[in-house]
Amino acid sequence: MGLLDSLKAKLGPAKHKVADLAQQHGDKIDHGLDKAARMVDEKTKGKYSDKIQSGTGKAKDALDRIQHKDDGTPGGDGTPPPPPPAG
Repeated sequence: MGLLDSLKAKLGPAKHKVADLAQQHGDKIDHGLDKAARMVDEKTKGKYSDKIQSGTGKAKDALDRIQHKDDGTPGGDGTPPPPPPAG
């Protein structure tokens, strides 16, 4: 068993625990991200608003991916959905 296989095996239970917690507390996490973004934006006097907004959006997207991992939607397991048929 290689090093990566060993790490994956050890991190598997933690990954499932994080997904469960994200599903249970997603609203609180979302609210915390918004609150932190507002505070940082105020402290920087709006100088980095676009970057803060972008980072918050990416964090929320990651949270959504974690929350919907097991719902059977394409890409729900972290893999991208298949491309549409050509034509």
